[in-house]
Amino acid sequence: MRSRQKPPTKTFDSALTYLRAHAFDVEQSPGVANQIQVRKHGCGAVLSGLEDGGVGYVLGPGCLVGGEIATLVDRGYQKFLTTSRLQVPATAERLRALHLFSEELSEAAGTPDYYNQALGTVSDAYLYDRVKGREPGTEPAENGH
Repeated sequence: MRSRQKPPTKTFDSALTYLRAHAFDVEQSPGVANQIQVRKHGCGAVLSGLEDGGVGYVLGPGCLVGGEIATLVDRGYQKFLTTSRLQVPATAERLRALHLFSEELSEAAGTPDYYNQALGTVSDAYLYDRVKGREPGTEPAENGH
């Protein structure tokens, strides 16, 4: 009988080697030790080395908007890329780039692949419009009164 073996965990150094070999722009974060910024396909993320030698996410992945890594916000009717200064609609092209970037970054970092992420881009926040009177903590009136 075959035993299931856990795949080896990627180290921070092996992730850096992989990223550089696969055409990612890799830069040291200014003024922060053991933290790197990676970019490719118009997207970016900030990674750091963990105490156990593994790879952790500090920020991202996200599309680059105005030089910042944007968060992806789903408002139900449209997805938006949001930074500290801007909010722009997320285009299909940018979402495809983000999905590709996330998959490649996951491969480099050795993070697990999840079913919902494999299907498409997962938002950082979900802020759907609310029906008036259905805000959290309120009860609807009986019989419309």
